[in-house]
Amino acid sequence: MPDFTIVVGSRHWSSWSMRPWLVLRRTGASYDEVVLQHRTPAGKAEAVALGPTGQVPLLIDRRTQVPIKVWDSLAICEYLAECYPDAKLWPVDPVARATARSISAEMHAGFRPMRMALDMDLFALKPGVGLDEPGVAADIARIDSIFRDCRTAYGTDGPYLFGQFTIADAMFAPVISRFRTYEPALSDLAGEYVATMLGDAGFTAWEDAARREL
Repeated sequence: MPDFTIVVGSRHWSSWSMRPWLVLRRTGASYDEVVLQHRTPAGKAEAVALGPTGQVPLLIDRRTQVPIKVWDSLAICEYLAECYPDAKLWPVDPVARATARSISAEMHAGFRPMRMALDMDLFALKPGVGLDEPGVAADIARIDSIFRDCRTAYGTDGPYLFGQFTIADAMFAPVISRFRTYEPALSDLAGEYVATMLGDAGFTAWEDAARREL
């Protein structure tokens, strides 16, 4: 039996599921997946039966006699970082790590105008749609600055926000999908990072699995 089970929603729309799935894949741990159509009554009922919140994602750690259940995207990522310190899911440098945690929490709790106006729709192309909704431009400008600042300050040893892939990259991965769908104007440095994430092996594996859901 695999060490973990991760319960996710439809890959086409479940931005919160995408985040910990990318991190779990980076650990190298063995896992299986339960994919729920979480926008349907049947999918919702399955989620309620599996976890305490009735929502996705949910991680089940089966390495203990009584399986451990962890819910909420960022909590799952933190749990995996503790379980697999050698995977270096947070930057090693304490200043970079503090920044990575801060922007991850900012993504987790903020950017509501953008998230509400620009739904994640993995393979859709809707250039310009929703970009003029209140608050969206400010959210996009803030994210652009995060990408620029992190790449400039911490990205010298690789193409990700902190050089090597971290939880922060996973937290912003659904934003990358949204930027491809709605095509906002971005700075050159932010655009280069978006291209990096679109070519990331985990991101493309998520897409491949989403195509198999059709």
